[in-house]
Amino acid sequence: MASAASSTCQRRYDVFLSFRGEDTRNNFTAHLYQALCQKGINTFIDDQELERGQGISPDLFTAIENSLFSVVVLSQNYASSRWCLDELVKIVECMKSRGQRVLPIFYNVDPSDVRKQRGIFGEALAKHDQESLENMGRVQSWKDALTQVANLSGWDSRNKNEPLLIKEIVTTILNKLLSLSAGDIENMVGLDARIQEVEMRLCLESNDILMLGIWGMGGIGKTTLAKAVYSKIRSQFEMCSFFENIGEDLAKKGLIRLQ
Repeated sequence: MASAASSTCQRRYDVFLSFRGEDTRNNFTAHLYQALCQKGINTFIDDQELERGQGISPDLFTAIENSLFSVVVLSQNYASSRWCLDELVKIVECMKSRGQRVLPIFYNVDPSDVRKQRGIFGEALAKHDQESLENMGRVQSWKDALTQVANLSGWDSRNKNEPLLIKEIVTTILNKLLSLSAGDIENMVGLDARIQEVEMRLCLESNDILMLGIWGMGGIGKTTLAKAVYSKIRSQFEMCSFFENIGEDLAKKGLIRLQ
């Protein structure tokens, strides 16, 4: 299993969101994604709905591999989608091989139905069995992934206030990220003193707007210091974001995409 420090250094995203678009794209998942982004949690969400017959792109698998957490929104039609199930198999693979943390959300479904493949989940998998007689191994891998993820600690949305549930999920993820960041900082010799100096210059108690520049030659740790400070103080703000390589991203994605 990869260590927290090495996983943190290699990641591109804090969170990968796995969900069934027709169930939650325009409601629960959209609200969760917005809340994660408002807290400065770098979250990957697939903006495209796959057409029947299309396969999952390698970029999607790469996004899963490069995420520290995967949040799986298990909704009523999740198991009817081959692409969602392929995503889930990849997520479980990364959990085992890369130390990825997986957090399931049982959205209006019974966790035991997911775990034991009963009810609508059992019906969806039975249909896959009938349609995939030539590739039963693939269907079994889907069943195994569902059972493993359903056995993890997560959230049951039934009879819950949705805004409060989303707030609880985001707070939990943020606290886990801050804990990992604190562990990384402890392993970096001399960084803590520089973080304290930056914090002092930021005057966090003040209500004034402040800009602080960190200047120096390349390779001396400016970005590392900025990331460490950001990770330490971002929980104090309602909304925040961290832009790395902004010039390169602006050229590739354009200003609207960055916004």
